[in-house]
Amino acid sequence: MSFGSKQGLSAQRLPVIGITTYSRNEAGEFYLPGAYIDAVQLAGGVPILLPPNQPAPAQLLAIVDGLIFSGGGDIDPQHYNGEHHLSIYLVDAERDEFELALAKVAIASQIPTLGICRGMQILSVASGANLITHVPDVYGETVTHRLDHPRRPIAHDVQVQPHSRLASLLGKTDLTVVSWHHQAIKAVSNGWVAIAHAKDGLIEALEHQHHPWMLAVQWHPELSPEDPTHQRLFQALVEAAGEKE
Repeated sequence: MSFGSKQGLSAQRLPVIGITTYSRNEAGEFYLPGAYIDAVQLAGGVPILLPPNQPAPAQLLAIVDGLIFSGGGDIDPQHYNGEHHLSIYLVDAERDEFELALAKVAIASQIPTLGICRGMQILSVASGANLITHVPDVYGETVTHRLDHPRRPIAHDVQVQPHSRLASLLGKTDLTVVSWHHQAIKAVSNGWVAIAHAKDGLIEALEHQHHPWMLAVQWHPELSPEDPTHQRLFQALVEAAGEKE
């Protein structure tokens, strides 16, 4: 897996980065927080939105150079042999079906891919992982991964393994991240390796061992637009997408 760029981005064509979105809201609009779009554009990519009503996910790989699986609501527990929990919210069958299918295609392809929060969980479940339905039930509240009532993001520290590719990409191993989740990966699934953890032991980042460029983080780097460390994730994705043949 190579995260650096030796040749830089092509001056003739900017890499196109597809970003998954929420389903229709009550007004009939597909939507996505603008921070994802801003982060890709700042990194030199062209963002396009991939709403979850696509009948042929595999065909999308022909029109994008890279993928971002964005954050959002909870995955239906039926997809990972989980049980219902009162904390589960915004379950979306259409989005689950589309993103799990797209994730399986992406894993089997060579396309550079970044999973963010829910996106990390989607990539893991597509690989056979189970999820922790509600983090405080397993890890307690030593680290707060999301504010509740109302739900809001919160900052906490993450430790990246020093010899990981992610540490090399970011240029550091101690991070302060913006976190907004109550579910997480229970155990690493086939093909993946955990390369970052919170102080409570929760898995915070994964790298795929066999894919040329596939990373997943449990935090929200797009919510740290002024932090160059977090923006390196998007820069590296765009650079890798620009080198895709």
